[in-house]
Amino acid sequence: MTAPAAPYDLAGLHLEEAGDSGPLMLCLHGIGSSSAAFAPQFAALSGSYRMVAWDAPGYAKSADPTGPLTMDDYADLAAEVIRTRGGAAHVLGVSWGGVVALRLAVRHPDLVESLMAVASTPGSGTDPDKAAAMRDRAGELARLGPDAFAAVRGPRLLTAATPADLVERVTATMAAAVRLPGYGHAAEAMATTDLRGELHRVTAPTLVLCGDQDRVTGPDASQVLAGGLHRTAYVIVKDAGHLANQEQPEHVNAWLASHLHIATHRQTVTHR
Repeated sequence: MTAPAAPYDLAGLHLEEAGDSGPLMLCLHGIGSSSAAFAPQFAALSGSYRMVAWDAPGYAKSADPTGPLTMDDYADLAAEVIRTRGGAAHVLGVSWGGVVALRLAVRHPDLVESLMAVASTPGSGTDPDKAAAMRDRAGELARLGPDAFAAVRGPRLLTAATPADLVERVTATMAAAVRLPGYGHAAEAMATTDLRGELHRVTAPTLVLCGDQDRVTGPDASQVLAGGLHRTAYVIVKDAGHLANQEQPEHVNAWLASHLHIATHRQTVTHR
């Protein structure tokens, strides 16, 4: 009997990379973004870590998937990226990327040294209205097209005080990243996911971080994550919206660096 074809070929996945030495760090972007979202983290951390960020399947420079992808498929694909680089990784996920990262940590605990979940949630499957709204996004993208879609959604990801150049950059990144069917598959995966019952299975130490003015997922969703995880630190970043890692990069990078230092030091002590 012939085995079913894999839902996505790793060869079609576009990866941005920086840093020649140090522990591996994999960055997973939000549902309306791409690897470009992690420019501030690459600039701050690539001197100490081998940084890898994907354009998710069907996003930006990555090839389109041949069929629907589940949250497990995204997690397994992230696991393959880590395996191709050897060893395990510290995984940073923003919003939807944080949900992928958490599922990755449940399915492949041996590949995840630590987690950093920024502005993330247990998934949109926690509530029927949230799930329906997530599914509606694909239709909105089809009606409006990427540019108008991004013009509507991009500014919501930031605070009202955000400089115009950052708003423009976030909006342009979204417009260049999102298209169908990739965005629709990601939205459907998000709509069917509820991680609340499996957070206790995450063994990796986790930093949960959220902007105090996040109007998309909000501190409440991050609190659910922090409360369900065993080994976690919870941080609220002042004067930041949903994209805290881009809006307040110095503060976020400092917390990421602190978390990574603690996690890597713990590994060094444990492995002696």
